[in-house]
Amino acid sequence: MVEIKTPEQIAKMREAGLVVAAIHEATRAAAVPGATTKDLDDVARKVIADHGAKSNFLGYGGFPATICTSVNDIVVHGIPDQETVLKDGDIISIDAGAIVDGWHGDAAFTAFVGTGHAPELYELSRVTEESMWAGIAAVRKGHRLIDISKAIEGYIRRQPRPASGKYGIIEDYGGHGIGSQMHMDPHLLNYVSRKRGKGPRLGAGFCIAIEPMVSLGTAKTHVLSDDWTVKTDDGTWSSHWEHSVALTEEGPLVLTAVDGGKAKLAELGVETAPDPLA
Repeated sequence: MVEIKTPEQIAKMREAGLVVAAIHEATRAAAVPGATTKDLDDVARKVIADHGAKSNFLGYGGFPATICTSVNDIVVHGIPDQETVLKDGDIISIDAGAIVDGWHGDAAFTAFVGTGHAPELYELSRVTEESMWAGIAAVRKGHRLIDISKAIEGYIRRQPRPASGKYGIIEDYGGHGIGSQMHMDPHLLNYVSRKRGKGPRLGAGFCIAIEPMVSLGTAKTHVLSDDWTVKTDDGTWSSHWEHSVALTEEGPLVLTAVDGGKAKLAELGVETAPDPLA
């Protein structure tokens, strides 16, 4: 069952989304050479506390931290710790969430630590982020879930291939419904699978977290012995971008973007819904 939200509930999700945006701003600034991933988690905890919100990651299925910190060939679900020290040239994907009055926000981004990154890493992050926005632009009344998957995969496949030969669209993880829980139906693939059918039709009150994960090689991953950390099978580095999006009668609203997605979606010819908190 897909949970359909009222305008009032979407407004609460917008509040949670802005807390997530604040976490992103603070952790992006803190992701510098010499910082530990535990340092970033401490920054996120403080932001959540300062906003009077709650963490939806801490304790989720036993997860021991407030954010996920996935460095280099870690795709997703990296656990912050004191031992992982960020180095010049690393990339890190930070996944964060928050709860306000029982309603959830969830978003992720890839950051560059220091300098000296290969051009293909900047391009990897750009392709991943832009594929997310292509998916967001497909969140329209009358579309089906598969239209979002098609937009994400189509954007990635149209890009020039990297020196490694291909982009791997991670197969075992994808987007998800969000609202009164962090992970809800429907599951969103970042590629088209005819076996899954077209999925539900999109309408007002539909909310989805769109999160492509792309590597410089394989689409295959494995989970480490901590039962959380996901790495690429071939050791290639990866990027992860995510926003939570609500579809309203007036159009889409990117709940976890400071401007609601207005500027970026305007570039794609899409008008966003009014911000309920404006």
